[in-house]
Amino acid sequence: MENQNQDDKKQPELNRPQSKEIENKPENPNQKQAHKPNHPRAGQGGKPNPNQNRSGNKPKRKGPPKFSAKLGNQQWELDIKESITANKLAHSRALQSYNKISQHTNASIKITPLGGLGEIGGNFMVMETSTSAIIIDVGMSFPSEDMHGVDILIPDFSYIRKIQDKIDAIVITHGHEDHIGALAYFFKKFQYPIYATPLPLGMLSNKFDEHGLKKEKKFFKPVEKRKIYKIGDFEVEWMHVTHSIIDASSLAITTEAGTIIHTGDFKIDHSPIDGYPTDLHRFAHYGEKGVLCLLSDSTNSYREGITKSESTVGPTFDRIFKDATGRVIMSTFSSNVHRVYQAIQHGIKHNRKVCVIGRSMERNLDIAMELGYVNLDRRIFIDPHEVSKYNDKEVLIVTTGSQGEPMSALFRMATDEHRHVRIKPSDQIIISAKAIPGNEASVSRILNYLIKAGAKVAYQDFSEIHVSGHAAIEEQKLMLRLCKPKFFLPIHGEYNHIYKHQKTAITCGVNPKNILLMSDGDQVEVSPKSMKRIGTVKTGKTYIDNQMNKQIDDDIVNDRQNLAEAGVVMIVAQIDKQTKKLISKPIVKTYGIVPDRRDKAFSKEMEDILDQFLINTKPEMLEETKVIENAIRQVIRKHIFRQKKKYPTIVPTIFLM
Repeated sequence: MENQNQDDKKQPELNRPQSKEIENKPENPNQKQAHKPNHPRAGQGGKPNPNQNRSGNKPKRKGPPKFSAKLGNQQWELDIKESITANKLAHSRALQSYNKISQHTNASIKITPLGGLGEIGGNFMVMETSTSAIIIDVGMSFPSEDMHGVDILIPDFSYIRKIQDKIDAIVITHGHEDHIGALAYFFKKFQYPIYATPLPLGMLSNKFDEHGLKKEKKFFKPVEKRKIYKIGDFEVEWMHVTHSIIDASSLAITTEAGTIIHTGDFKIDHSPIDGYPTDLHRFAHYGEKGVLCLLSDSTNSYREGITKSESTVGPTFDRIFKDATGRVIMSTFSSNVHRVYQAIQHGIKHNRKVCVIGRSMERNLDIAMELGYVNLDRRIFIDPHEVSKYNDKEVLIVTTGSQGEPMSALFRMATDEHRHVRIKPSDQIIISAKAIPGNEASVSRILNYLIKAGAKVAYQDFSEIHVSGHAAIEEQKLMLRLCKPKFFLPIHGEYNHIYKHQKTAITCGVNPKNILLMSDGDQVEVSPKSMKRIGTVKTGKTYIDNQMNKQIDDDIVNDRQNLAEAGVVMIVAQIDKQTKKLISKPIVKTYGIVPDRRDKAFSKEMEDILDQFLINTKPEMLEETKVIENAIRQVIRKHIFRQKKKYPTIVPTIFLM
């Protein structure tokens, strides 16, 4: 070691890396450096230095040195100026890495959202070049309460029919129903390869089995994350993100025009249950290469800060389980496998057997276990009919129904309609979900049933009983800063959500002129030079009866809505064509028009209207039954509207004698 130190000391000083300032400084501070007239540091660029006299020596200065407020001609001052200029340029280049995208192309990408904008759910989008197209997600949405007998809504596939020959594949971001729930219905009309990670394909497998589409599973194409797949004119990479479901992905979609990042649904959870955080490195990678356009999740665009980690739910569960004196019944979204897994882990910790009730809940947990996403000993599970064999404090029930669905297991338990489980006053209910917009009334209704049954209910009064799966404002900012896109299209949410996301993007340096707010059916063309709205296409919703897996025609739903809102009047009458009079009193039945006690008075009222109508009727109208029925329908509707301000359904049955 000693010899080595000596050798080090003998090394010439020139071999050691030093800054320019150090290299030109005399080793002895008391020794003056010899003046070199031709040295580049003599003055500026070899020119005479005004601070030196003709002999090359600096004039002697009396007293302490005086410093000027203005920058002088010292070299270090010039170097600082150069450094500031260079750093500004470096910052600018880093923030505008999209300038690396080639401008020497006429290529463009057309983006058409067919669902998921102006609404929550129903996500469905097409991206296309001049010769190729891919579909991103084919999701369902929930009906409003006035859509009677409708279980789910699926997108209108009219535009797909127009471009069906250029579509190369369907690519899936994750397995939530609002992203894959309409695929089985889609496949009954169109078949294309489906590229997705294993869990979404596992969930789709069960759906295809239910719909009699087992043979169509040959179209499934499992993908690996961080691997690029060539699909038509597109190169697609699946990038891992955290969300309220396992195995969620964002997409990096590259064509000749440039790279588009589609985030899918995401949040940035640094301590997820499975230990796999959002793959920020890949977003940064594409951001440095240059991102043409970013399409990003806007669902939580009003929520300040960051979304809490899924792992924060665990301590709340632990406290509730510890205090529970009877059964614990936990309800959440069936697709939120990590939430279900956490509940089961705490059930095991507190020596409880686990009963999973609800077809979708059982199915999704089975798939996650089979694919190895969660590891649970099957001996901890019991069947619903075995629940009564155990002490209440030894039972955890995990079930569906967090949205108050009338056919769900929790709803049937609350209304004493479930075959094996009824709510007891000693039960501790955990509803670990928030109401989807539009479901507030349903959730309120089931809460009322549970509380009336005497159970303790943990819902929104526990702040960490549920955490969102969507990015809040600071996470949205991070995504924008990582990708540094030239153009920005906020997606997923109602118009006010994407509007707020636009404002966030502007604070992160996106040019307001490079942002468009889309609605379903808008077609946006993106190229390296511009982004513009070029037209619209037909969109809409198809009504589905999920019990029968069949479509409900629009006119049926419209009739149901009208019956519910305005009621119905049915009239059966016999008319003498010769005399233009009623042969006998008409039979009048009403529903939703007048109370039962006024039925007779209303029947007499209808009889008088018919008598007056027949007096003024032309004889030729009595030759056709349909003609006279239509005329009577109009007369009665107008009469009821004048009285009730309603347009009920009128059903006349006329016999011409």
